Amino acid sequence: MARKMLPAASCFVKAMFRPTIFSHSWEILPGHEISLKSFSLKCKVPPSAKYGGRHTVTMIPGDGIGPELMLQVKTVFRYACVPVDFEVVQINSTSCEEDFQYAIMSVRRNRVALKGNIETNHNLPPCHRSRSSMLRTILDLYAHVIHFQSLPGVRTRHGNIDIIVIRENTEGEYSNLEYESVKGVIESLKIITKAKSLRIAEYAFQLAQEMGRKKVTALHKANIMKMGDGLFLQCCREVASRYPQITFEDMVVDNATMQLVSQPQQFDVMVMPNLYGNIVNSICTGLVGGPGIVPGASYGPIYAVFEAAAKQYDRDIVNKNMANPTAMLLASCILLDYLKLPSYATTIRTAVLASLKDKNVRTPDIGGQGTTMDVINNAINHISAID
Repeated sequence: MARKMLPAASCFVKAMFRPTIFSHSWEILPGHEISLKSFSLKCKVPPSAKYGGRHTVTMIPGDGIGPELMLQVKTVFRYACVPVDFEVVQINSTSCEEDFQYAIMSVRRNRVALKGNIETNHNLPPCHRSRSSMLRTILDLYAHVIHFQSLPGVRTRHGNIDIIVIRENTEGEYSNLEYESVKGVIESLKIITKAKSLRIAEYAFQLAQEMGRKKVTALHKANIMKMGDGLFLQCCREVASRYPQITFEDMVVDNATMQLVSQPQQFDVMVMPNLYGNIVNSICTGLVGGPGIVPGASYGPIYAVFEAAAKQYDRDIVNKNMANPTAMLLASCILLDYLKLPSYATTIRTAVLASLKDKNVRTPDIGGQGTTMDVINNAINHISAID
């Protein structure tokens, strides 16, 4: 049976928290009028502060540029005097099972984590499962939520993009069930269940309602996978019938990807199974400027994990002071909203977004000439000015 969700939210620039609904606010940046919203799922028993009003958050640096970006998050939090302590757990693509289980235990203890990307090497034996996938399934982080929006100072082919993508995170093609039935024949099972399809559809429509969104689009391939994707589509239609004020449409996934790159403004809220969500997230990330600037989050009934929206291992720029810290810093801001620390989130978020306007500060991945430390120092200067 689908678990009940009690969503809450905070907006992207001017954070406000309300106990049971998603809130809206507007911020006008110089030369731009833009609505920048993020949101967080309110748990039945949200993590509370400990030890003199401080929170403890599990930090998983991951691979590639993850470790250096985590250090920058710590630096910014220290300058902003954020009441958060990090329990660092070193998990990457080469970590053993014992280390991974310790990471799971840490997240279960703290109930919230900030995570870098963990690479999955396809050359490893079939028995090696993706650590990121296992993390999501073990902790039941069923809703992967990303808000894609055009940002001031970032030049892209399309403008006025404002799309929320909700991906079912625990089944589908990533069920890790593969067999060689006979020599040379591999069966890779895609699992779609009614309970989890109803759960993610309910999450999408409830979020759309609380955020004042007008339309939900379900992506599928039910014309070919009539039973699996057909069940997912049926569940979305069933939930949609309970939200008559929200327009519902369904779209075959290959057509949807074409529509995204040609006219992304037509989409509002999108909901889809696991693999389609992974692909659509990568497309939308490219549409708004790349993996260096888009934060994301995975929510479950008890735990929440915050990270960059798309994979950015970028091994060729590791420790070269070239990585864009924007996505990880913005993910940390959503984490702060989730922990009911909206004033700190607003301060850091405003400072980070301000750095996008200055070409001398922006990193090369978004057309600038700056370095990682340029972005961090600029953000710190803005934080000092705000204080």
